[in-house]
Amino acid sequence: MDPGLRRDDDGDAAGRGATLWRGKGAQLEGATARHPMHALGGFFAKPRPFLPGDFVTTDAGTGLVHMSPDHGEDDFLLCKQYGLDPVFAVDGAGMYRADWAWLGGQGSVINKKFVSADGPICADLRAAGALLAASDDFAHSYPHSWRSKAKVIFRATPQWFIPMDREQSPSRSREGLGEGVSADAALAVTSPPPTPPASGRGDNGATLREIALDSIARTRWVPARAENRIRAMVEGRPDWVISRQRAWGVPIALYVNRATGEYLNDAHVNARILAAFKEAGADAWFAADHQALLGADHNLADYEVINDILDVWFDSGSTHAFVIEARYGEGTRANLYLEGSDQHRGWFQSSLLESSGTRGRAPYDAVLTHGFALDQTGRKMSKSLGNVVDPLKIIQESGADILRMWVASTDYFDDVKIGKEVLSTASDAYRKLRNTFRYLLGALDGFTDAEKVPVREMPELERYVLHRLGMIDVELKAAAEGYEFNRYLRLLTDFAQEDLSAFFFDIRKDSLYCDAPTDIKRRSYRTVLDILFHALVRYAAPILCFTAEEVWQVRFPSEDGSVHYLEWPELPALPGDDAASTEWSDVRALRVQVTEAIEPLRREKRIRSSLEAEVTVPEALLSPAALAELFIVAKVTEGDGITVTPSDYHKCGRCWRLLPEVTDDGALCDRCAEVVQPGVVA
Repeated sequence: MDPGLRRDDDGDAAGRGATLWRGKGAQLEGATARHPMHALGGFFAKPRPFLPGDFVTTDAGTGLVHMSPDHGEDDFLLCKQYGLDPVFAVDGAGMYRADWAWLGGQGSVINKKFVSADGPICADLRAAGALLAASDDFAHSYPHSWRSKAKVIFRATPQWFIPMDREQSPSRSREGLGEGVSADAALAVTSPPPTPPASGRGDNGATLREIALDSIARTRWVPARAENRIRAMVEGRPDWVISRQRAWGVPIALYVNRATGEYLNDAHVNARILAAFKEAGADAWFAADHQALLGADHNLADYEVINDILDVWFDSGSTHAFVIEARYGEGTRANLYLEGSDQHRGWFQSSLLESSGTRGRAPYDAVLTHGFALDQTGRKMSKSLGNVVDPLKIIQESGADILRMWVASTDYFDDVKIGKEVLSTASDAYRKLRNTFRYLLGALDGFTDAEKVPVREMPELERYVLHRLGMIDVELKAAAEGYEFNRYLRLLTDFAQEDLSAFFFDIRKDSLYCDAPTDIKRRSYRTVLDILFHALVRYAAPILCFTAEEVWQVRFPSEDGSVHYLEWPELPALPGDDAASTEWSDVRALRVQVTEAIEPLRREKRIRSSLEAEVTVPEALLSPAALAELFIVAKVTEGDGITVTPSDYHKCGRCWRLLPEVTDDGALCDRCAEVVQPGVVA
């Protein structure tokens, strides 16, 4: 005993209640204790040290607790720190192992009778004079299986590991022999440093952790913040335990030498195991004639047959080998791995580690992470809460494309909310885009290549719209390559609604309905509509796959053709002196102001439509006739500010425009009179 410790002999004559020692708990560090069953010898005869555990607190039981590295995580880590290994005293059935000196073969160790005050444990301690007290009044708290509700115990068991920080070498052996057992706990699954291919992967690190971290840096992560998350996990993770003890799974097909602890690596044995697996599947291992697999060069009596199975994450992490490389050739990487944010700890990481250890690099070029769908109040969906939104029900009620459109519209990198109100927004956006396609189909009815007009001969408005289409095309490509599907969808819907429906279509409907079929303006408009159709249906196809196919088949019916066989559209080149250089943004801004100025006259019923209005503008950015057509008004003049007055012109009975040449309401303007001449179809 430490000389600094003080002993007080103030007990009674029988020695009962004597205070043997008084002091601070920290003073016990370095002292030793003797096991009450030391007379059994062996493990029990060895003195045990007092260890300073910072997880033992004064508000959660006594300050002196029994350490059992076999059955508690805190205990295991503390004992490991001080060189005390598990002894694996309890087997998988919950019994003391048969060769255990005390109560060998008995149990279960959590059976109430076995651990009661009258049970064999207390009986032996009582006989040894080491039992302070025993009572069945205290109900011990056990963890329980969430499925079966049965009591469970934690057990430290021999497992197979892949080391994260060992330099890769050809050696393979089992290590870490537990105290009191002949074979152990851990496998160093290592391999020679991979031969760098011509692509230049040779500067990877020497350990699995270093290779994995280097691979992370070489991979594209979407969103970019995902790289920090998986990097932190790999930097701080322990060795990878790859074994499990279950009745089903892919076996760890190994033979371990009972004398040396090394596992057998014989090419002929491995070939026979591989042949057995190919013939009967992985379960062949559990029913195999292992002497036949070992062959004449090895004696089964010298080897332990490993019946552990692989961690399922190891199974999933190997998919790159048989999904990608088996189809496209060894060394081929996946372009993209796509899964939820929880897979940084799961599939993304297991695939990374497995490929890094065997191929010296990640199995993917890019990884995309998405969040999870919550209910409309932001709660996690749960059957017990009754807040699960069934995708099949949404599809039955609204169609698959509306659900797909909602998904594309979300910032899916984070968790998203879904409900009726949220889906109604997607429904509105879908209807607007669908109406754009309906208009295009109607306006292009009967269109042929003979009607097409070269871009250089088109009016300025058509060239401007093609310029806008080219700009949108570039932005859509960038959004698609960045997996920014919400931006992609927003660009597409905004272009269809603002540039086309509310602007281009609105202006050119007069030409479509009233110009002669041979008119250059009408032909130019229909040519641009055809270009827009081919572009928009391709842009929409990845998201609105059913609608896009329906639209395509209406115009180009085919049993073996499909919009989904098409590639990204090729747009016509614009001439160098393209009209897009005109300040069309200023023209469109002025159009908005004019439309707002006309609205009060419509509310006051001084005019019924914008066609009945005459407008003055502070600056004529285009010719008065061109502005009148763009603003859809009777007349535009230059003046002070924007003013609107009712027009005195008469209304054409065919196109409804108010023009100076119309002598009476209902008479035809010059254009319409020319169109309806005999022999020309109006």
